Amino acid sequence: MSPLSGVLGEAWALYRRHAPHFILISFVIYLVVAVINALLSWALGGVGAFIGVIFSVFGMFLLQAALVKAVQDVRDGRVDLDLRATIAAALPYVGSVAVASILASIGIAIGFVLIIVPGLILLTFWSLIVPHIVIGGSGALDSFGRSWRTVRGYAWNVFGTFIVVFLILIAAQIVLSVIFLALPYGWRSFIADLVSGALVAPFLAAVVTLIYYRLTAAHGEPAEPGAAGYGAPYGPPPPSYGPPPSYGPPPSAPPQYGPPPSAPPAYGPPSSEPPTAPQPSEPPQYGPPPGGSGGGSPA
Repeated sequence: MSPLSGVLGEAWALYRRHAPHFILISFVIYLVVAVINALLSWALGGVGAFIGVIFSVFGMFLLQAALVKAVQDVRDGRVDLDLRATIAAALPYVGSVAVASILASIGIAIGFVLIIVPGLILLTFWSLIVPHIVIGGSGALDSFGRSWRTVRGYAWNVFGTFIVVFLILIAAQIVLSVIFLALPYGWRSFIADLVSGALVAPFLAAVVTLIYYRLTAAHGEPAEPGAAGYGAPYGPPPPSYGPPPSYGPPPSAPPQYGPPPSAPPAYGPPSSEPPTAPQPSEPPQYGPPPGGSGGGSPA
């Protein structure tokens, strides 16, 4: 069975269970970036719009790191990091995510220009660079090799999963565009992008993060620094509730209640000659046999 079997169902279940938390993170980052871009464009014109593009790129990388960190946080079934704590935990990784994502985007774009197929290959094998940075603690450049090794052997499964996710995203974008069709074009585009980003980005992050956890486990590698590899089959190890209770050291030998006898007890000196079987005695005589040779008949 493929280690990615059922990963979309698991991602959807995780997304539904923690949708308010995921959507809040996405919505706040998208909204802050959009407002800052609008203010910069209004105040500085073309220069402000250029600065806004740079800020948007930073917000995109922050969103990737924050959502991966959020998925890592809720895998145990509860939310330990709120919005502020999640963003604070993701901020140290934004620089590495930005460098790796920019380099990956350039490489994938060149690959698409060259007959498309190389771009799809790079997109598949480099799809886990952000989880390797945020969860695995890799550097920006090291994440490329680690992502390649993690995907290796399961590339077709990863590629097929992302094709299904891509189709889901297209369908969601079409539905949202139809919903906001009555709005003016400018507002329709802005609101549709904001809502689709807030709704879709967490699901994509959940899929990528779960793929990372499953494939690292399938390779027997630790998903997080300091964690032991799980080996096959994939999946986290069962919860440990501590060592079994000890009620004292086991006895090294059965208790002794006296020295063991060195020899069986002797009830008399041994005989030097072997015992002889008793000889049968003569049958008892009860009188002379009748009609003996020396006797006669009674008178």
